[in-house]
Amino acid sequence: MDQDVASKAKALSNFVWQIAETLRGDFKQSEYGKVILPFVVLRRLDCILEPTKDAFLKAHAGLPPGIDEQTRDMMLYGAVGGGVRVYNTSSLTFAKIRAQNSTDVHKNLITYITAFSDSVRDVFLDKFLFTDQLKRLADATILWKVFEQFAALDLRPEAVSTLTMGYLFEDLIRRFSEISNETAGEHFTPREVIRLIVDLIIVNDDEKLRGQGIIRQIYDPACGTGGMLALAEEALKEFNPDIRVELFGQELNGESFGICKSDMLVTGHDPENIAFGNTLTQDAHKDRRFHYMLSNPPYGVDWKKYQEPIREEAATLGKDGRFGAGLPRISDGQLLFLQHMISKMRTDEVGSRIGIVMNGSPLFTGGAGSGESEIRRWLLENDWIEAIVALPTDLFYNTGIQTYVWLLTNRKERERRGKVQLIDASGERFWSPMRKNLGSKRREIRDDGRETITHIFHEMANGGGPWSAVSKIFDASDFGYREIRVERPLRLNFQSSPERIERLKLAKPFLKLDPADQDDVLNVIANRLPNTLFMERPAFEAALTKAVKSAGVKIGAPIRKAILSALSERDESAAICLDSSGKPEPDPELRDHELVPLKEDWKGYVAREVTPFVPDAWVDETYRDNADKCVGRVGYEINFNRYFYRYVAPRPLTEIDAELKTLETDIANLLKEVAG
Repeated sequence: MDQDVASKAKALSNFVWQIAETLRGDFKQSEYGKVILPFVVLRRLDCILEPTKDAFLKAHAGLPPGIDEQTRDMMLYGAVGGGVRVYNTSSLTFAKIRAQNSTDVHKNLITYITAFSDSVRDVFLDKFLFTDQLKRLADATILWKVFEQFAALDLRPEAVSTLTMGYLFEDLIRRFSEISNETAGEHFTPREVIRLIVDLIIVNDDEKLRGQGIIRQIYDPACGTGGMLALAEEALKEFNPDIRVELFGQELNGESFGICKSDMLVTGHDPENIAFGNTLTQDAHKDRRFHYMLSNPPYGVDWKKYQEPIREEAATLGKDGRFGAGLPRISDGQLLFLQHMISKMRTDEVGSRIGIVMNGSPLFTGGAGSGESEIRRWLLENDWIEAIVALPTDLFYNTGIQTYVWLLTNRKERERRGKVQLIDASGERFWSPMRKNLGSKRREIRDDGRETITHIFHEMANGGGPWSAVSKIFDASDFGYREIRVERPLRLNFQSSPERIERLKLAKPFLKLDPADQDDVLNVIANRLPNTLFMERPAFEAALTKAVKSAGVKIGAPIRKAILSALSERDESAAICLDSSGKPEPDPELRDHELVPLKEDWKGYVAREVTPFVPDAWVDETYRDNADKCVGRVGYEINFNRYFYRYVAPRPLTEIDAELKTLETDIANLLKEVAG
C-alpha cells in the first residue's frame, strides 16, 4: 500500500516539478518553493471545498445577524462538512477563475485568498507571503500560465489521500531544498523512520489503547510539515478505529508551518494546536501534557542566537523549569528539545511515551560534570530511558551519519525498571539499498526489518537467543562512572645554569623590575649561587636565601617564585617537593583522571589499576561530585561501539599484494596509451 502511495506521490511531484520549470528565468531556483508549495496547498483546499461550495454560500448568506465569531465559524465549518475546519466566503473557485481565462487572474486570486477563514488566510499572507509571489508572477506575465497548470491538477481527497499529499510535500521540499542547498532534513523525516518510531512507542500500550472513549494527545515540538503527527494518528486509528486522536505541534520554519497547519485544517483537526515559533524560547503549549511525543530535532544546530532566554530559564527555574538538568554545548541543541519533551510528560497513571531521533552526539559528548553528561545522568537516574535503537547510516535525505532513536517513558513496566535496552539495528538484516538515491538517502528500512526491531524491543530480547548480537539489556547504572583525579608528586632539580637564567629574564615578575633591581637579582643568581645541581628544593631555597642575604638584596615573593620556577626542571630522580603542611605537592603535568565504573569502589579500582604501576600516586579526595559530594565526579555515557563492536579481520597480505600488482599493470597500460 505504501509503495502505491509513494509512486502516486512521485508522479504528482514530477507533474508539479514541470510547473516549477515555468518559473525559470524570472525566479531563482532557490525561490521555486515559495511559489509552488503555496499553490499546491491552495489547490488542495480548493478541491476540498468545491463540492460543497453552493451549499456553503447559502449557509453563509443565511447566518443570523449579530452572531459571535466562534459560533459563526462552527456553523460555517458544519456547512463545509467532513470535519474540515476551513471555509472560503468567496464565490470564486479555481474552475471559475479559469473559466474567465486570463482576465483579472491576479485580482481574483487575491480576492479568493483573503476570503479564507482566519487561520488559512494568515498562513498564506504571513507565513507563505504568497501575495508577494503572486505579484511577481503577474509582473513577469507568467501568473496565468502557472495558475492554469495548477487548475488542471486533480487534488481531490478521493483522488489523492492525505497520506499521498504528505509524500508529495516531502518530495517537493526535498527537491527545492537540494537546488537551493538548504537542509532538507530540517523539514521532514523519512516515512519508514517515522513508522518505526510510532510502532516502538505504542507497541507496549496495546491494552491501554483498546475499547471505547479512548483519547490520546500527540505532540511534536519540531513538527515540520506534520509527517510524524499524521503517521502517529494513522497507526493509532489502525489499531483502534474508535480512538480519538488530538494532534499538537510547533514549528519555526514558516513554509513548513503553513503546510502542517493546512493539513490539520483539511483533516478536521484543530489548527490552533499547531503553533508557529521557537519551541525552546516560546513554548506555545506551556501548560499541556501529552500521551505521546515524537520528534526529529535539527542535528548539530547551535542555539547561540537565542541562548539568553534559555540560560535565564535554567538559572531562574532550575529543576522546576525545562532545562534544569543542564545545558549542552552551544553548538548542539538536541538535548534541549529532549528536556523540553520530558517536561511535557503526564503525571497520571497513563503517563507518557517519547520517541526522538538524534545523532550520536547526545550519547557520549561531554565528560563528567558537563551539561550533556548531567542531562544523561538526570535521564538515567530518573529511569526514563527504555531503549535506544541504532539506525543504519544513509537513511536521511540531507546526511549520511548514524542516527539513534531514543525511547523514553515515565511509566515503565515492572520488568524494565532500572534497565535500558540497546538495539543495534544498523546491520543489513534491517535495511535495503534504494534503487535510486534521494540526496544522501541511499538506504531504507524494510517493513520486515521494522517489524523485527519492534519485536526485539517488545520482547526485551537479551542474549542467548537469535537476537543476542543486536540487543543487550543493561542496568541504568552500567553507563555511569566516577572520574577520579590521580595525582603524582612534583619532583624538581634546581640549578643556576646560563640556560635557566635566560628563562628568568623572560619571566613577567622579573620584567616588571627596574633595570637596577634586575641587575641585582641576576648578580645574586649568577655570582653568589653555587652552579651545582640541587636535587632537593629546601636545599636550593636555603642557598638562595643565603645568597640574597649576603648580597644585601631584597626580593619579594613574586620574584622568589619566578626564580624557583625558572631555575627548576622536572626530574624523576629528584626529591619530592613538599607543601607547607609536609604533604607531597602534586605535579600538574603528571595529573591524570581515571574513569571508575559506578558500581565499583574507587579505592579497590586504584589498588588494582593504578598503584601497581605508579606507587607514588594518590587520589585527590577534594575532587568531589557536586550532587552526591562523594570522591570523584559522576558522569554518564552510552557508547554503542563498546557493546556492539564487531571485529573484522584484515585481508590476507597476498590478496592485497595481488590487487596492487593488478592496479600497477592497469596504470602502466594507461600510460602506454597516453604516450602512444
